[in-house]
Amino acid sequence: MIEEVLDEANLLMESSIEFVTGQFAVVRTGRANPQIVQNLRVNYYGASLPLQQLANFTVPDPRLLVIHPYDKSAIPEIEKALHSSDLGINPANDGAVIRLAFPPLTEERRMELIRIVRRQAEDGRVSIRNVRRGAKSDLDALKGLCSDDDLHRAERQLQELTDQTVKQVDELLRRKEAELLEV
Repeated sequence: MIEEVLDEANLLMESSIEFVTGQFAVVRTGRANPQIVQNLRVNYYGASLPLQQLANFTVPDPRLLVIHPYDKSAIPEIEKALHSSDLGINPANDGAVIRLAFPPLTEERRMELIRIVRRQAEDGRVSIRNVRRGAKSDLDALKGLCSDDDLHRAERQLQELTDQTVKQVDELLRRKEAELLEV
C-alpha cells in the first residue's frame, strides 16, 4: 500500500518534470530549434494538425530553421499558422520550403523570457508540492493499517523524492536561463 502511494507520487512528479521541459522547449532562445514550432496547430483540409505531421525540419545554421512540407499545397496554411502564432518571426516562402530566420534576442526580451521561464519553473514546483501533499494525505489515511515506523519512513522517502524532483526543475531552469543569456 505504501509503495503504491510512493510509486504514484513518483509518476505524477515525473509528469510535472516532463510538462516543465515541454514548456521550456517552446520558449524562443534566439537559436533555431524545431521544438519551437513542431506542435504549432495548422488548419489542413479542415483538420487541425500539429506542424510536425505536415513537414520535416532542418537547421542549416544556428539562426535558420527550414520547414520542408510534405505537401506543397500546405505552405499557405503553414504560413498562416506561423503568422498567427506569437513567435514574432516572419516566415519566408520560396514555393518549396519555408524559412524562419531567428533574429538575435534583445537584452530586454531576454529578461522577459527569463521571467517567463522562472514563472513556469515555479508552476512546476507548485505542482510537485501538490503531488507531495496528496501523497501525504494518502499516507495519513493508512495510519491504522501500517506501523508508525513504516509511515515515517515513507514520509521521509516522499520528502526525498520531492526534494530530488524540485532539484531537477531547478537544474532545468538554470540551463534554460544560461541558454537565454548566451549571446
